[in-house]
Amino acid sequence: MIGGAGIGGLTAALSLHAAGFDDVSVLEAAREIREIGVGVNLPPHAVRELVELGLGEELAAIGWPTSELSYFDRSGHLIWAEPRGMKAGYRWPQYSVHRGRLQQMLLSAVHNRLGAGAVYAGKRIVSVDCTNESSVGIDVIGSTTGEREHWDCDTFVAADGIRSASRSSIVGRETKLASNGWVMYRGATRHTSFLDGHTMVIVGDETLRIVVYALDAETLNWLLVRPMATGESIGDLGNWNKLVDAPSVADYVADWRFSWLDVPQMVRGTLEVYEYPMADIDPLPCWSVNRATLLGDAAHAMYPFGSNGASQAILDARVLAYRLAGARDDVIEGLRLYERDRREPVSAVQLANRRQAGDVMAKVGALVRSNAHDKAQEALKDVERDYKKLAGFDVDTLNQRASWSVRPA
Repeated sequence: MIGGAGIGGLTAALSLHAAGFDDVSVLEAAREIREIGVGVNLPPHAVRELVELGLGEELAAIGWPTSELSYFDRSGHLIWAEPRGMKAGYRWPQYSVHRGRLQQMLLSAVHNRLGAGAVYAGKRIVSVDCTNESSVGIDVIGSTTGEREHWDCDTFVAADGIRSASRSSIVGRETKLASNGWVMYRGATRHTSFLDGHTMVIVGDETLRIVVYALDAETLNWLLVRPMATGESIGDLGNWNKLVDAPSVADYVADWRFSWLDVPQMVRGTLEVYEYPMADIDPLPCWSVNRATLLGDAAHAMYPFGSNGASQAILDARVLAYRLAGARDDVIEGLRLYERDRREPVSAVQLANRRQAGDVMAKVGALVRSNAHDKAQEALKDVERDYKKLAGFDVDTLNQRASWSVRPA
């Protein structure tokens, strides 16, 4: 049983099914799974896993290849750029894709492969009993009836997001969301492409910056972050769906008009802009108890730096299925191996995202302001090289690593 029909939960369902587990079900709190949200970027390590699940053609149909990452200062001058995806030597591309379309692609695959009844919508998990070594008990509330229901399963995977209702039951304590005091705004808007049409840009410094990339030939996705003002309320941590006024957000970048992109015009023309106080959780001391475990944001919610939130959830799902298949007669051992493989590496990515969101950009910004662009280039080059190794997608390691695909018995 999987709790949560997000990107991580649906990928886990597909991975387990591909590994030979036939009785896989997903509980989802929402009554209807709709195409909501904005864009995500999938580096080659995540794309590889979806390709190996047999979803390469479907992903290529909805994704937009990203071939370069470029850093610009607040004046729109290039600091440093590097190739991405297959242009960087990977065997797999890097894609930008609308989160809602990606989720619908995965949901359709689950329905086609596991059956239309594999996903139970409108089932909000409220508690998990993982004290038994032979089964897991799950209490849910049906959104239609409002009544409490009890489900029992052989194994439970909590993939219910940053505000996971399952996490405290599994790790044995409440996990508070942490904020770095920054606010993030996100949007996707109809807009002509910029530069070569396949470049992701990061513009700004440690006081204000924006990330922009294309989702297709006519749509740009952007993410703007700023520090909160003195006395400003943090807001509702973990809530992705608060709509705000686009012109007020455009005011933060009012003078960021470059020859290759008019940033305030792009932001002002966005129909739906979402405000989100940046939040993550501290690395957890454990993910699994008996036959229950955590996956994705429920296990390691992180700041959106490095395009690794959704990607690490996809990797979790693949390793989970790989380890459970390898220890098919011993679920607890399979979960132990999954946690061994994933918890410490992903905890390191969480902490790296905290550092890169603050310290790294402060260093680069200071170098740029002192006209030391060559040193700023080297700093960014070093950071990107080290981050790829940390997150599992430096070129050599990814291209040569053995597959996590499992041939069913």
